Amino acid sequence: MSRRGGEPLERERERERERERERERERERIAIDLRRENMPIGIRYYKAGCAACARAVGKRGTLDSRKSRDSDSRVVGSQARLTAVFAMACLGSSRLCAARAEKLCQFRRNIASSVNFRRELVDQPQQQHPSVQQAAPISGSIASTTGSRLFQRSQSSPRYGGRSCRTTSIARAISSMQTQQPGSLPDYRIDPYQLLEDDLKNVYEDIRRELVANTSHEELRTIATYYFGGQGKALRPMVAILMARAINYDKDQSGLLASQRQVAMISEMIHNASLVHDDVVDQSDFRRGKPSVNALWSQKKVTMAGDFILAVASMMIARLQNDDVTLTLSQVITDLVQGEFMQLGSKETENERFAHYLTKTYRKTASLIANSAKAVAMLGGADERLAELAFQYGRNIGLAFQLVDDLLDFVSSSDAMGKPTAADLKLGLATAPVLFACERFPELNPMIMRRFQEPGDVEKAFELVHKSQGLEQTRFLAKKHCVEAVRLAQTLAESPYQKSLMVVSDLVINRIK
Repeated sequence: MSRRGGEPLERERERERERERERERERERIAIDLRRENMPIGIRYYKAGCAACARAVGKRGTLDSRKSRDSDSRVVGSQARLTAVFAMACLGSSRLCAARAEKLCQFRRNIASSVNFRRELVDQPQQQHPSVQQAAPISGSIASTTGSRLFQRSQSSPRYGGRSCRTTSIARAISSMQTQQPGSLPDYRIDPYQLLEDDLKNVYEDIRRELVANTSHEELRTIATYYFGGQGKALRPMVAILMARAINYDKDQSGLLASQRQVAMISEMIHNASLVHDDVVDQSDFRRGKPSVNALWSQKKVTMAGDFILAVASMMIARLQNDDVTLTLSQVITDLVQGEFMQLGSKETENERFAHYLTKTYRKTASLIANSAKAVAMLGGADERLAELAFQYGRNIGLAFQLVDDLLDFVSSSDAMGKPTAADLKLGLATAPVLFACERFPELNPMIMRRFQEPGDVEKAFELVHKSQGLEQTRFLAKKHCVEAVRLAQTLAESPYQKSLMVVSDLVINRIK
């Protein structure tokens, strides 16, 4: 096939690649020129919707432009406008090109190195928990600067794993999506990870100690503890402990019960056991940015290591000596297996597809968070109403978490996610963005039924999702679940832990990995 008077298509593609390289070189020149001019453009970018570059100023930061005026009063007008247009086109679109976001983040660092800031310090209110300051809600905004900043802060800690400027830019890019919002999330200047620092700091170490104590086989110890190195988000134990402390506060109890902390550990153990088994089923080579257990050991050994983690978790459940809690946490393992079977054998009709997806998502992801929250509530003496509230909070957080995860598979880079982009499509899975995209592009339906197995299916589906409103609709649904989780948390007695439960919703909707 040829185009333009018989010119080979490959030559035309090569010219397009060369034009793209030239555009990249031009962007580099723009960044260098703006850095030399020391131009205070952060606020201009913020107003233009460029979230990545707005970090050069910060929500409460003000530019000290005196040095800029004294040294050089010129404004790099045309170049600044060109860069702003590029920023809006890249970050304001639903495509959310990760490569361009990374380029903008590099640009932000250049700007930040040459601009002085004055930070407006906000006095903390009297007689309030030192980690809490209440601010006005951000009406209709999913891009809560405070929540994003807190998540960056927690992820930069070695305990929970670090993240680079590259992933920060992608987080801001995702937050800039322009969609209709189902509600607003409150903005509390509170860091759940800092609030629970003493409760969380030894969770992974205690889990490793529990696993090591239950086997003398050195290789089994190595495989079983491989994912407990502290690189995870620790979301599940964090939610469990926050709920436990919020419930205890509601019941006029002080402190965290040892049994409640055990449930937090159990939740993380069950989660990691499911990751081990997923790596075998999906034949994954990477997890959290490093080789997966499946890539390092044989499938038989990895499968048995996952079983071992579940066995030790079951022993810990039994030691709680609470029949209701035992039944609640046992349901989690049942749901995990059923959810995996639903994912492997999806042959439902088009009308049933989304209900099937949500049920599978609940069983594979949300059930663990929901039932762990319910378990710590019951251990804290909560009545049936309060236990159900804890369950529903965890359910909504879990569903939102997975919806965002499915969205990130289409917009985040492999470096940020620690696994290949479009991994779900390559596994033959139709997640929320694809199912929403079917409404506009029915040609996706046969691809879903054949699990994207024909040549070109993955690439075509990826393209159609970005052309549709699938990403925006997925985020909209995730936001609805987050808003519902906030509503539920607001009914608890006011405390730092209750406010942190509301902040968790913001961390979930704005997460980037």
